[in-house]
Amino acid sequence: MRHTKLGKSGLTISRIGLGCMSYGDKQSREWLLSEAEARDHFARALEAGINFFDTADVYSLGASERITGRWLGEMAKRDDIVVATKVYGAMGGAGPHGSAPNRSGLGRKHIIEACEASLKRLRMDYIDLYQIHRWDFGTPIEETLDALDALVRAGKVRYLGASSMAAWQFAKALFIARENGWHRFVSMQNHYNLAYREEEREMIPLCIDQGVGLIPWSPLARGFLSRPREGASAETTARARDDKFARSVEYQQCDFDVLDAVSQVARARGVTNSQVALAWVLQAPGVDAPIIGSTKLAHLDEAIAALDLKLTREEAAALEKPYRPHSILGHEQPKPSRMSR
Repeated sequence: MRHTKLGKSGLTISRIGLGCMSYGDKQSREWLLSEAEARDHFARALEAGINFFDTADVYSLGASERITGRWLGEMAKRDDIVVATKVYGAMGGAGPHGSAPNRSGLGRKHIIEACEASLKRLRMDYIDLYQIHRWDFGTPIEETLDALDALVRAGKVRYLGASSMAAWQFAKALFIARENGWHRFVSMQNHYNLAYREEEREMIPLCIDQGVGLIPWSPLARGFLSRPREGASAETTARARDDKFARSVEYQQCDFDVLDAVSQVARARGVTNSQVALAWVLQAPGVDAPIIGSTKLAHLDEAIAALDLKLTREEAAALEKPYRPHSILGHEQPKPSRMSR
């Protein structure tokens, strides 16, 4: 396993991060692996040298954190692993305007309480990388950043990260934190793969300029890039049938052209589609460690094998050529306000 620093921070992570959303409560989603079923995935990851594990409080409403905490607690030394989790989503009630309005979002009350709850579920004394899952349009970013900084200074959190948002929002957060002497975000977990490259326009250049590490989610486009064209849009698995985000994506002809390019390179190299698509993300500028999900041990093995697949310039160009602009996918776009006249 290869390792790298996360952005310009001093934190060392494996070049593959194991995403733990796949492990949780089957009553939440039928395709999730139970605690017992997840055990071998953590064992295989640790055996391969993966030290970076990513979860979130909202994954099965805490079940993913409990499973992650149990198996890592039994199999690994705390000092040897990097555990990341997230805060923002509703952990009870109906969200900001429902019956439990303070159990979601990025207000000080929820951030501090959510961190304490995550620590209990993980059975850990601190979180290595605490990430805001999305931008909170209802809370001043100054309040959010101050609360996160307090967690770092209290020893509950080591580093701060963020997930999908507009580049101007992330830039605002970075610069406000600097102005106030607060701990800044060291990572961005963004939506990025061969079939969705809108992040290359602003977010990725911003992160490279500011020394922020990139740990993309959905590097295989929710499995779209891992299957041949004839099975790409079919709901052939329990996850495909249940994945609301994937079903909301209306694949364009150019997406299937990208998939064909992936398949062509894979056939020529004698490897899988997944290995090619992941190898491309691994070689993309600024990317430190894509987050991969695993419901079968073969998924994990393919991801690890992708580290040894080096694409040529010609192959990379062929993979990138069919891409066409897309609408924003993966986060809410800010609505422009009317200017007063």
